[in-house]
Amino acid sequence: MNLLPRQTVPPLEVATLDGSPFVLGVLPPLTFDMIVFYRGLHCPVCAKYLTELERLAPDFEQRGVRPIAISSDGEERARAMAKKIGAQRLRFGYGLPLPVARQWGLNISTSRGKTSIGIEEPPLFSEPGLFLVRPDRTLYWANTQTMPFARPHFDEILAAIDFVQKNDYPARGEYTGPV
Repeated sequence: MNLLPRQTVPPLEVATLDGSPFVLGVLPPLTFDMIVFYRGLHCPVCAKYLTELERLAPDFEQRGVRPIAISSDGEERARAMAKKIGAQRLRFGYGLPLPVARQWGLNISTSRGKTSIGIEEPPLFSEPGLFLVRPDRTLYWANTQTMPFARPHFDEILAAIDFVQKNDYPARGEYTGPV
């Protein structure tokens, strides 16, 4: 599925490690919900990426951006990932249904067994994606990947959010007419 900027995103509801469900749009953020879909506990690149997001979570929160990390892992694996990265501020959602992942345009992969860190991949899981969603549940920015490598840098996203807020910069890529 191809999500379009300025259009409403699919519904999203997942359980979280803090015990209260994350339901997109129920408690709108000041600026954006930043949804970071990650592959799961088996992914060492995800752990490094989420460690950086944990470090910068206060900077996002200062800008009215609420980050959440979500995977299709179950609670036990999500809790292990949160512990692995030393999560104090970053919220973790788990149990993302793969049909919902597809609605969000995420790519789905099959297991290749144990990863380089010795953790078994689930039979099916989603590849990474990062979305900035406005309080009205419209898409502002999206990035999806087919591989775990070369993800958007969080410090660059912070700088972009500063620019967007300063210049009231609109979401781009919304045109669907003839070309």
